[in-house]
Amino acid sequence: MFSLSELASLNERQSRSKLLKPWWEVFMDYLVVLMLMVSVLAGTVLLSRDRVVCLPLDPTPSPTPNTSSQSYSNSDEPSSKASSQVPHSSSPNPRPPARGRRTHLVYQQYVYISQVCYHEALPWYSRFFPYMALLQSLVLLASGSFWFHFPLTSARIEHFLAILGKCCESPWTSRALCHAARQERIHDQQEEEQEERQPPQTPHPSTSSLPPVPRTRHSSLDSGTDSPLLKRSDSVSTAIPPSPCPSTHSCDGSVSSVSLAPRVYFPASRSSVVLYSPRQVINLDKSDGEQARALFERVRRFRSHCESSDVIYKVYLAQTIFKLLLVTLIVSYTTPLLDSISFTHTCHPEEHALVGYSTFECTHALASLLHKLLVAYLTLLGLYGLLNLYTLSWILHSSLRQYSFHVLKESCSLRDIPDLSNDLAFLLHMADQYDPLLAQRLSVFLSPVSETRLLEENQERRWGPEKLRSMTTEAEGQSRLQLVALPHLPPALFTLSQLQVLKLEFITDAKFTAQVANMTSLRELHLCHCPASVEPGALGVLQERLEALHLTFNQAADIPGWVYSLRGLHELHLSGRLDYEGGVGRGWTLGSLRQLRHLRVLVVRGMLQRVPGELYEVAGSLVRLEIHNEGSRLFVLTGLRRMVGLRELQLQGCQLERLPSALLALTNLRTLDLQHNNLRTLEELLSLAHLRRLSCLRLAYNRVLALPASVGVLRGLELLDLANNQLQDLPPALFTLHRLRRLLLAGNLLEELPAEVKALQQLTELDLSGNRLETLPTELFSSCLELHILNVSHNSLSSLPTEIGALTQLLRLDLRSNSLEELPAELGYCSGLHGGGLLVEDCLFHSLPRHARDILTHSCSPSGKSSESQSRPESDSFPYFSATQWSFSSALESQI
Repeated sequence: MFSLSELASLNERQSRSKLLKPWWEVFMDYLVVLMLMVSVLAGTVLLSRDRVVCLPLDPTPSPTPNTSSQSYSNSDEPSSKASSQVPHSSSPNPRPPARGRRTHLVYQQYVYISQVCYHEALPWYSRFFPYMALLQSLVLLASGSFWFHFPLTSARIEHFLAILGKCCESPWTSRALCHAARQERIHDQQEEEQEERQPPQTPHPSTSSLPPVPRTRHSSLDSGTDSPLLKRSDSVSTAIPPSPCPSTHSCDGSVSSVSLAPRVYFPASRSSVVLYSPRQVINLDKSDGEQARALFERVRRFRSHCESSDVIYKVYLAQTIFKLLLVTLIVSYTTPLLDSISFTHTCHPEEHALVGYSTFECTHALASLLHKLLVAYLTLLGLYGLLNLYTLSWILHSSLRQYSFHVLKESCSLRDIPDLSNDLAFLLHMADQYDPLLAQRLSVFLSPVSETRLLEENQERRWGPEKLRSMTTEAEGQSRLQLVALPHLPPALFTLSQLQVLKLEFITDAKFTAQVANMTSLRELHLCHCPASVEPGALGVLQERLEALHLTFNQAADIPGWVYSLRGLHELHLSGRLDYEGGVGRGWTLGSLRQLRHLRVLVVRGMLQRVPGELYEVAGSLVRLEIHNEGSRLFVLTGLRRMVGLRELQLQGCQLERLPSALLALTNLRTLDLQHNNLRTLEELLSLAHLRRLSCLRLAYNRVLALPASVGVLRGLELLDLANNQLQDLPPALFTLHRLRRLLLAGNLLEELPAEVKALQQLTELDLSGNRLETLPTELFSSCLELHILNVSHNSLSSLPTEIGALTQLLRLDLRSNSLEELPAELGYCSGLHGGGLLVEDCLFHSLPRHARDILTHSCSPSGKSSESQSRPESDSFPYFSATQWSFSSALESQI
C-alpha cells in the first residue's frame, strides 16, 4: 500500500518535471498512451472471443477403417431417399429437407481442430500482435522519460527544478522585475520628452492627414501563468505593492545614490507621473533577504557545477536517437507483416485418424478488427517517429549548449546577466518551450547588479544608523569607526556627521557617493585592501575635508587614481609592494603626487630600491618622511638632498651600512631614525655637525661596534637611542652632550658606566638593561637628580649604592634579573616609586625594612594618582605597570 504522502510527492514531482517537457515531448507521451490503449484493446478482444473457426474441405469421406461411420452414412442415405419419396401431403406439418454437406463431426472435434489450426495455420503476428504492441509501447514509454531518471542527470534536474521553484516564489524576484518595468517606463518617458523638446517639423502633405499612430511597448515582465512554480502565497503578494517599485537601480545596471530631494517631478506635460527618489521603504523582511542571499549563492554553485559538463544534453540526444531507431525498427518489420493478418487460412492438422479429414478451411474471426487496430497502431507510431525526427533536427540545428539573455537584456535594466553553457543552458532551453518567463525569473539571481542591490538592502537593514553609532569609539579625542569585510558601504554611514576617523578593511566594492557631504567632521580615512571608488560629487568634498589617508594594498596599481587629486591632503600613508621593478615608477607616474601641494607627512611601507622622483615635486611642503623598506636594500638616496624642508626622517629596514651623505643638505632636520639597518660604523657623525636643529637620533637595532668621539659635535641632541647594538664602552665625548634628556643603551655589551655620566644633569631617562654592568657609579645618583626612569634590569649588579635615595623624582626603577642580595633602605626616600614604580623580585622586596615597604606599596589618593599619571613621561624601554600588575610580575619573577 502507498501512503498519501508518497502519492502526493509523486504527483508533485510529475507536475514539476513537466516544466522541462516541450510540446513534442508532451505530444509523444499522449501518443504512447494511445498506443498502449490500442494494444490493451487488441489483447482484450483476442482473449475474450473465439479465435478461429475451421471446416473440412474434402467433398467425399475418405476410406477409413472406421466402419461405424460408413454404416452410418450408408444407412442414412436410403432413409433420406425414402423420405424424399414420401408425398408432401402424407404429413400435416412436413419438415423442410436438410441441405448442405454432412461432415460427420461432433462439437468436440470442431473445438479440437480449431485449437490445433490456431497454432499451425494462423501466422504468429496475428496471434501475438497485441502483446508485441504492448511491449513496444512500454519500451517507448520508458525511453521517453529516461533522461529524468538517469543517475547522472536526475539529481541535476531535481536540483534545477528546486532552484527554479525558489526563484519563482522569492519576493526578491518580483521586486527586481518590478524595478525593471519601472526603469523601462522611465526610459520611455525620457525618450518621449526628448522627442517633445525637438522642434516640430513641417509634415509632408501626403502624410499630414494620417492619424497619429500610438506608441506602445510590449513587456514580458511579471505576467500571469499557470506554471506550478509561479504560485505565490497571499502573504507574499500582499507584502509587495504594485507601484512604485522600491528600487534605486539605474537603467545601465549601476546603483544610484540616495537623493536628498523629496521628489523628482517631470515637466508639465507629464505632471501626473511622480517618481520618489529618496530611499524607499524596505518591504522585504530579514528572513526574505537572507533567503534571497542564500539563493544567490545556491544558483552560483549550481551554475559552476552544471557548466562543467553536458551530460544531460548527451543523454537527451542519445534518448532521441534511440527512440527514432526503435520506431524505424518496429515499422520496418511490422509493415510487411500487415498482410499476414487475413480472414481465411488453410489448415492441414495431420489428424486424419482422429477426425477423418486432412484439410480444413479456417476463418480468423478477429482478422478485420486486428487489421484495423494494427493500422491505427502504425499510424500512431509513424507520428511518434516524425516527432522524434523533428526533435533530432531541433537538437542538431540549435545551439542548445549555449544560452544568451540578449532579448532580456534589451528589454530590462538587468544588462549584466552572463551567458550560460552546457547543462544549465540546455535546461533553460527546455524550460523556454514551456514558458519563457521561467528563465527571466532565474536571470534575476544570475545578475550581479541584482545581487548588489540585495546586499545593499540587507546592509541598510542590518547596518542602520543606530548600530553604526553604537560601534563608534572615542580614542585620542577623536570619533572612530571601523568596518571590516562588508560587500558595500552601508548607506547609513553617510549620516554620521560627527565621525572623524573612518577605517575600511577588506570591503570589495566601497563607493563614496555625494552623500559623503553629510560627514562634516571626517578628516582621516583608512583603506586596507579596499579599492574604493569615488563619484565626482564626492571627490570635491574629500578634496576639501580629508587631511589624512592610510592605504594598504598589494601592488602599486591598486592605488586608486583619485588619491593623487586630494589637493588638501596633509598625511599620506602607503603600505604595500612598491618595488621599482614591480611598477612603482610606472604606477606613481600615472598618478603623480604633483597635485599634493599641501602634503606634509608621507609614510611608505614597501620594498623600494630608490626614493621615488615624484617626491621631489612635493619636497617643498614635506615635513616628515618615513620609509619602512621591510629588509630590502635602498640604493639611491641622492633625492633626499632636494627635501631641504624635511624635519623628520625615518629610514627603517633599508639595509643601510653607512650614514647617507644626502643628510648633509637637510639643515632643518630635527629627528633622524635609522633603526633596523646594518650600520657598523658611525664615523660620518662628524658630517652632521651642521645639523644644529637635530635633537633626536635613533640608531637602535644595528651593528655598531663603537661610538666615535665625533658624537660630541651633536650639541643639540636630546634623545640618543643606541639600543641593541654591540657597544663595549662609551666615549667621554658622549657626556659632553649637556642637553641630553633620554639616553637608551639597552642590549649592548657595556661592562661599566663611566663616572662622567654626572655631566648629564638634565637626564630624565636612562636605559642600561641587557648589558654586563656589575656596579653603578655613585656620581649617577648624586648628580643626575632629574632622573625619572632608570632601567638596569638584566645586568650583573651585586649591590645598589645607598645614594640612590637622592633621586627623589624617580618614578620608575627596574632592578629585575640581577645579582642583588638586598636592597638599600634608602629606597624608601624615593617617594615617586610608590604604586608600582619599582620592579624587583619578591624576595628582594621583602628584604627592605617594613617602613620602606609600606611607603613603596602605599597607594595614593585618586586625585594624587591622576596628577601622578599625568606627570609621568612616556618611555620606549620602560612600560608602566599598576600596583596589581607589579605584584603579579614580582611573583612571576620569584617563581622563575
